[in-house]
Amino acid sequence: MLSEDLRGLEKLNGPVLITGHTGFKGTWLTFLLEKLGVPSIGFSLPPERDSLFSRIHNSKEPTGEYGDIRNPHALQTIFNKQRPSAVIHLAAQPLVLRSFTMPIETFETNSMGTANLLKVASEFSSVKSMIIATTDKVYDNDESGKFFKESDPLRGKDPYSASKVAAEAAVDAWREISKLNGGPKITSVRAGNVIGGGDWAENRLLPDAIRSFSKLESLIVRNPNSVRPWQHVLDPLIGYLKVLSRSLHEEEFDVRAVNFSPKESGLSVRKVVEVAEQSWPQRTSVDFGQEESNMKKESAILNLDSSFAEREFGWIPKWSQEEAVISTVLWWHDHLLNDIDAKTLCQRNIEELLEE
Repeated sequence: MLSEDLRGLEKLNGPVLITGHTGFKGTWLTFLLEKLGVPSIGFSLPPERDSLFSRIHNSKEPTGEYGDIRNPHALQTIFNKQRPSAVIHLAAQPLVLRSFTMPIETFETNSMGTANLLKVASEFSSVKSMIIATTDKVYDNDESGKFFKESDPLRGKDPYSASKVAAEAAVDAWREISKLNGGPKITSVRAGNVIGGGDWAENRLLPDAIRSFSKLESLIVRNPNSVRPWQHVLDPLIGYLKVLSRSLHEEEFDVRAVNFSPKESGLSVRKVVEVAEQSWPQRTSVDFGQEESNMKKESAILNLDSSFAEREFGWIPKWSQEEAVISTVLWWHDHLLNDIDAKTLCQRNIEELLEE
């Protein structure tokens, strides 16, 4: 049975469409909805090698449909076929450093892909609500360490964050179109650095650490003094579902954006690595280098204020930042060295999240 703050999900008359379901967050969200008994369908590019999705599914399992959100016709096809009641949009080019080498693709995916999705979804009366995931990096960050609120100005300083600011602009535009035309309720959700078992992406701190630790190699750490709001991937995902539930339940629901982040200030990269080292049962080696020149490409300090999520939706993180790091490291240790399958480990974390 769904908890009180998720009972609005019972109003769904069709599946939840998850874009980016083969990605890290999308795979976790699919499992979470499955545990809650909420039907979902995925739409995404094919999974990357060694991804969480690939570690769990074989090629014969029905796991959704593959397609590109940059292709409006592909979106039209799945909406016609599945008639979803709600959409949770996670599909993106999510890497800041990659956005510098692939800026056009980043804008095409994150900005126009989002606009395509908004347009197509708004044409189907079956769709009652849309949750659009952007990023904590959309805020005009002056590196002061302030905790950004949903009402603070937005500004992108790199192709990734700028493409997400453009996505936010598209969300604002289609929210107004939707109000005029009686379309779905649309809310953007902004979360910090999500971590957890199964993330194997390049140039991400904990995946890089796990690769090094498991091979008994030295971990080279770039920018150890950078500060980020780290959180277990399930924490913002349950927040997204709380927002979705309310939007389905309340006729007059009108929320533009919601932050999801740890209550306390973010942890430095150095601190996260130290916690990870202490949590990994085998010997580790770490080389804390100097700040790299690419720091000009990434914010040095970033914090979000998630008091609105707590006040309006009853959302508080299940894991502290250090607990999230420890959970991630132990997930990987059990998977890589104790040979526990990835799905079992994900289900264990989901049960921990949902326990009273």
